[in-house]
Amino acid sequence: MDIKEIQSLIKFVAKSGASEVKLEMEDIKITIRTGSAATTPETTIVQQIPVAPAPVAAAPAPAQEAPAPAAPAKEAAEEDNSEYITIKSPIIGTFYRKPSPDKPPFVEVGSQIQKGDVLCVIEAMKLFNDIESEVSGKIVKVLVDDSSPVEFDQPLFLVDPS
Repeated sequence: MDIKEIQSLIKFVAKSGASEVKLEMEDIKITIRTGSAATTPETTIVQQIPVAPAPVAAAPAPAQEAPAPAAPAKEAAEEDNSEYITIKSPIIGTFYRKPSPDKPPFVEVGSQIQKGDVLCVIEAMKLFNDIESEVSGKIVKVLVDDSSPVEFDQPLFLVDPS
């Protein structure tokens, strides 16, 4: 992302009336905060995030070990899901299971899906993004409630590829 894209994003956020927007991509994290006319109109923080998958994966493990009574239940649940493929959110936004409020959901538990099928929509900055399946199989579980906010890389669906 270059400086012109960042500047146009700042202008877009300022016009939208949002007070704060956070955008995280593979190597860049941007937070844009807008205020009233009396304060600084916009503050932009751009931070390079080092790409280090191993420490990120290791960091949550100690947190899961802290509550001893809950750990065995979580481990059992993870073992049950090991045969399934997890479809994760590629962006930050609001998760919608339906194309519009009066339409049926894209997929239900038990639905057979093919590669390229639309599974849900994620709204980000007033843009609705179709999330397509990268695998074929059967929907085993929907992990997010309709109209809920989702983070980047948050699990959305469990798919049985067999």
